[in-house]
Amino acid sequence: MTAGPHIDRATPADADAVLALIERAHLPTDGLAAHLDAAFVARDGDRVVGSVAIEIYADGGLLRSLAVDADCRGGGLGGRLTEAAIEDAQRRGLPALYLLTTTAEGFFPRFGFERIERDDVPASLHASIEFRGACPANAVVMRKPLPELSARLQSSRTR
Repeated sequence: MTAGPHIDRATPADADAVLALIERAHLPTDGLAAHLDAAFVARDGDRVVGSVAIEIYADGGLLRSLAVDADCRGGGLGGRLTEAAIEDAQRRGLPALYLLTTTAEGFFPRFGFERIERDDVPASLHASIEFRGACPANAVVMRKPLPELSARLQSSRTR
């Protein structure tokens, strides 16, 4: 019996497998390779079966490239990847995570993401290739404010 896919930080050696996964999921790959240092992969043995990345900007992070191989969907792997990215963003001290989606607007609210207008996204994130054209103009924009990690730790100690 296997434990199923496990989540690791992406490495440069994962680039081709991640890009292929993103292409199979019909998501934009533009600029992704430059952000693998803030990416996670789900591995099933030696095979990359899931990915998520964060583009880091002065005013927050852009969650992108969340994908799970078709034969691994439905088991919570997308949620585990999303949680790994949120925890990483909090460790990095980002004030918020943003995302663009054309297909998964219903998936992200369970993680605290809320729909916002493009005009509500900080200017620094508009530098992202996703905002500049990789994602269509009709993509839904969502935001998750991130409490400071020290405030979360203090809150958990006082409970």
